[in-house]
Amino acid sequence: MDFLASTHLHITTWVIGLILFFVAVVLTNGSKGQKITQMILRVDYILIILTGLALFMKGMDYNMGMLYGFKFLGGILIIGMMEMILARMKKQKATTVFWILLFVILFVTMFLGFKLPMGLHFLA
Repeated sequence: MDFLASTHLHITTWVIGLILFFVAVVLTNGSKGQKITQMILRVDYILIILTGLALFMKGMDYNMGMLYGFKFLGGILIIGMMEMILARMKKQKATTVFWILLFVILFVTMFLGFKLPMGLHFLA
């Protein structure tokens, strides 16, 4: 479990996830490339959740379970907003509210992640 509880592995998975998400947004709606990118993105979601859960369990050693819990919840909400944006784009519905929510939750979650003891401390 120590391998999964690596901050660098978690950051790598969510950076790849964000890149894949923006690639899926840019690709033509309903194209084969977009479907493949979305499938790979969904596998990456699993890796993001697994590494986040491992970091959450490791965060209990720092007696900051509630803050790590908020960060974990924020991560789940980000994944939900990303999926909602892609689904609503496919149905050609408005996505403005979900984009705003995505960026607000992403900012809060990244701030928490970098501020907490297992973060990279460049915000400290």
